[in-house]
Amino acid sequence: MGELTIRPTAKFIMLRTVFSVLVFLALEIAWYTQWRGNDKFQFVPIIAPLVLVSPALRALRRQFTKTTISGDRLRHETGAFSKSTRTIQLSKLQDVRVDQSFTQRMFGVGNLSIETAGETSRLTLEDVDNPQAAADEIVNRSQHGTPV
Repeated sequence: MGELTIRPTAKFIMLRTVFSVLVFLALEIAWYTQWRGNDKFQFVPIIAPLVLVSPALRALRRQFTKTTISGDRLRHETGAFSKSTRTIQLSKLQDVRVDQSFTQRMFGVGNLSIETAGETSRLTLEDVDNPQAAADEIVNRSQHGTPV
């Protein structure tokens, strides 16, 4: 049986990056053409790169978030410096739910909620590409132990 790896999509990170770059360029052009001589706006060239921080942090978070299904276990790992790992036996899986907002539906992504028997019973994987196929594969592996 092959290993299945699920990661958050990069689609929204790319959109946020493009938007942030456009805002950064607009601020820099406005400063250079309009505000350069004005003492009130001397901070703009220093502050403008801060709009790029959010997409960079999201890209790092995506890089260090991974869900792997191997054998009879689902392992969800998050974190770069400090790492958190949650391991779930597929035999204890009770329900897999797919939730998609309008925007997520437009881009073919969604959130997977995995319900298990136990105290901490819900694991939510956000912004997964092709979420229904991933949910079907998880359920299939939990019931039959083999991929489709």
